[in-house]
Amino acid sequence: MTTTMGEPVGMRNVRLSRLPRMAPLALAAMLLASECQADWRVVPSVTLTGRYTDNFWLESDASKQSQFVTELAPSLAFHGQGPRLVLDGRARWRHFNYRDDGLRRTLDHSFDYAVSGRGTVIKDMFFVDASLSRSPQNISAFGPLVEDAPYLAENRTNIQTWRVSPYLQHRFGQTASLMVRYARDRVSGGARAGFANSNGDSITANLASGSAFGKVGWGLSYVRQDLEDRFGGERRSEMTTGNLRYALTNRFALTASVGYDSYDFDGLGADSGGRNWSAGFDWRPSQRTQLNASIGRHFYGQTGALSLLHRSRRTVWNVSYDDGITTSRQQFLLPAAIDTAAMLDRLFSGTIKDPLLRQQVVEAYIRDNGLPASLTDNINFLSNRYFRQKTLLGSVAYRMPRSNAVLSVYKNERIALSSQQTDSDLLGSQFSRLNDNVRQHGVNASLDYRLNSRTSAVASAGWSKSRSISTELDNNRRNFRVGLARQLGRDVRATLDLRRKTGTRGFFSANTAPYEENSISASLSAQF
Repeated sequence: MTTTMGEPVGMRNVRLSRLPRMAPLALAAMLLASECQADWRVVPSVTLTGRYTDNFWLESDASKQSQFVTELAPSLAFHGQGPRLVLDGRARWRHFNYRDDGLRRTLDHSFDYAVSGRGTVIKDMFFVDASLSRSPQNISAFGPLVEDAPYLAENRTNIQTWRVSPYLQHRFGQTASLMVRYARDRVSGGARAGFANSNGDSITANLASGSAFGKVGWGLSYVRQDLEDRFGGERRSEMTTGNLRYALTNRFALTASVGYDSYDFDGLGADSGGRNWSAGFDWRPSQRTQLNASIGRHFYGQTGALSLLHRSRRTVWNVSYDDGITTSRQQFLLPAAIDTAAMLDRLFSGTIKDPLLRQQVVEAYIRDNGLPASLTDNINFLSNRYFRQKTLLGSVAYRMPRSNAVLSVYKNERIALSSQQTDSDLLGSQFSRLNDNVRQHGVNASLDYRLNSRTSAVASAGWSKSRSISTELDNNRRNFRVGLARQLGRDVRATLDLRRKTGTRGFFSANTAPYEENSISASLSAQF
């Protein structure tokens, strides 16, 4: 049974409040260490795009205006690997230019990056993980999404995160293994005053049985997390769990857990702590297939979890379900449950062995097909509250000699558990209850077909719906896209796209009138 905890933080008496630059320093220390020198691969690239749209603001027919937008986007990807260091990163700058001057609520530029590294301080014993990121995020599920119009300034802010996590691992022969981890992190919401900049600390300890116990496995874990921000003040969450595993066969095992959860937040009349239990199974019929499932109960109600991963020669399947307490800030720090890039990386791994080349192919495929980087990209929105989140995600990628296809579905429900007061400055009084309790679901599909060795046809379609349970406001979105992509040279690629979007909008808008947009774009990309 997996339960998402409230905030990655730690013990107040070890809070390091004066470490806002720990992640850059940790990454720099990894790079400078003589024993951590790595083999580097660096790939710069640039993309030039011109786009004409007949509804620049995504507004109703009576208010829509056309616009031509030019975008210049230089980017950099790198990968370094050595005996004691693994480092990956990417960065992209996007500059926008418009046909008309003086446009309101638009961006001149945007900048996003993601860097992660792992260093080995003492072999097989002491390690350090560190990460940095900056990315645009949706303020609400009820406005233009970042992927709908990357040049619009409304309903978006830049979220910056960093995290440093040293940890120790030790194996007691075949009896047991121990892992103790400390993490320091920060999440900031850029210029968005209503989203609290927060610092967190966490300490985690896991003790697990070794092979000496045969068919019976056991484990003990403890997590203590503290969070500090200007709206919620100091908050704490703790989880203590014991688990058992009994292997009926080499491929099938029964699992069970018991524990206690405790959260320190101003609730809405409900408990904020109590006992928990779960029971389930772990089935691994082959090296390519893994299924874990469980049901249980926490203080906030009955829960369940599911994880299915299957890979064949031509397909990758991924299904997950989770039910637990979380926050917006934690979603920004944790990796996505189903990451589009990771799924496609597994799909292409059989034919493209070089990791950096495979990363470039995956990024080009995501860009050409208009795929979200993660199924959860459009689900997450800004909130300073604790909420119970139920999320069902599913995806399948299919690869044939001349074509590739990706299908993904999601269903998500967020129910607020803590007081709305911490979100009072986020959306303003008119929309103060919009993000309280929200249901979202949607489906996306894409297909590319190679016409010849240099040219491919691409098509994608998507539908999504967001509903505010508290205000009964609905937002619907549909999009359809067809295009051509042609390899002009070894490192030069051109694309031509036609797109149509329809939907409704209920945030930053006086009403929920429907809108339609038709656009055409052409781009030229080059790698150096």
